[in-house]
Amino acid sequence: MKILVTGAKGMVGTALVNNLKNIRDGKNRTRPEISIDEIYEYDIDSTEEELDRYCADCDFVFNLAGVNRPKDPEEFMKGNFGFASTLLNCLKAHQNKASIMLSSSIQATLSGRFGDSEYGRSKKAGEDLFFEYAKETGAKVAVYRFPNLMGHSRPKYNSAVSTFCWAVANDEEFTVNDRSTEIEYLYIDDLVEGMFDLLEGKEKHCEFDGVETVLKDDGAFCCVPVTHKVTLGEIVDLLEQFKSQPKTLMMPKMPDGSFAKKLYSLYLSYLPADKFKYALKMNVDDRGSFTELVHTEDCGQVSINISKPGITKGQHWHNSKWELFIVVKGHALIQERNINTGEMVEFDVSGDKIEAVHMIPGWTHNIINLSDTEDLVTVMTCNEIFNPERPDTFAEKV
Repeated sequence: MKILVTGAKGMVGTALVNNLKNIRDGKNRTRPEISIDEIYEYDIDSTEEELDRYCADCDFVFNLAGVNRPKDPEEFMKGNFGFASTLLNCLKAHQNKASIMLSSSIQATLSGRFGDSEYGRSKKAGEDLFFEYAKETGAKVAVYRFPNLMGHSRPKYNSAVSTFCWAVANDEEFTVNDRSTEIEYLYIDDLVEGMFDLLEGKEKHCEFDGVETVLKDDGAFCCVPVTHKVTLGEIVDLLEQFKSQPKTLMMPKMPDGSFAKKLYSLYLSYLPADKFKYALKMNVDDRGSFTELVHTEDCGQVSINISKPGITKGQHWHNSKWELFIVVKGHALIQERNINTGEMVEFDVSGDKIEAVHMIPGWTHNIINLSDTEDLVTVMTCNEIFNPERPDTFAEKV
């Protein structure tokens, strides 16, 4: 398959082209039904001759080209409707009935709250043109009315979430006019997966009732069903948590597929290079060191423990707290004793064969560095963040 992407240097175009190349080059094997031979990238700096050549040869077109922030409102129609006409005429000139996708917007929903705008009218005109093209030529046309898009884009341009991410990451001032304002976002990775679905003929169809998108098998439009409705206040509060994480070590809850998980990835993409690295507090004594790496709201903490040669650490037990000790470097003996029954177990562990050992509630335990020359490095996970006021830790030798 030979694929033409117009608007290839925009936010969506860049992400789509990068991921199409992953499939073409065999780096992404999750879509075995998609076979890509060529990817033609067309953008504002491309020539008419290139567009003509691409239109003659392509099997599928992603039309992402468009205008969303022109200096003159009249440029909306020229950029969104005018180029669509040029593209379709070029395909017709070559009698190429390649399937074609159009990137439109919910603002084209004239009966909805966004309809009264030059941008919305230009998008609606482009949609009508594509539907007429489908009737005239018989080519498959997939028109997507996207909500607000969420991906790495220029800040202070047309994306509030990009502006907020950039501002928080770079310690810049920003303004939130109304924290209660709710916005529907489509994350760029979900959009790309939706385009892969389209290439496989598995796209979702929908209709619009003026405000909401309604999935419908025979709907005239296509859509990516995974979106998130969040308030500006929720976005900003999450970003402030992300910003403080290197100091607090607290990682907010980010369930799989959640808005928070996607926002964190986007936020990181705006970090300046000097914030890629941050220091952790090492608690150092003559036995070695203990460093907390990350805290979580519901799964405790992860730490790294370094023991000098011959050193024994631990020698305590917990009522409810439990831990996992994972030696990643060195050679150690882990001992545990049930404080009620006296039952005792020992585990010989080393970084040559990485194993996890449970520290059981009610069992006093230790870890001994068996080496005379080498430091012992142990990853330790605990089901709760250490609270000095309620440590649930009681000294007792094994």
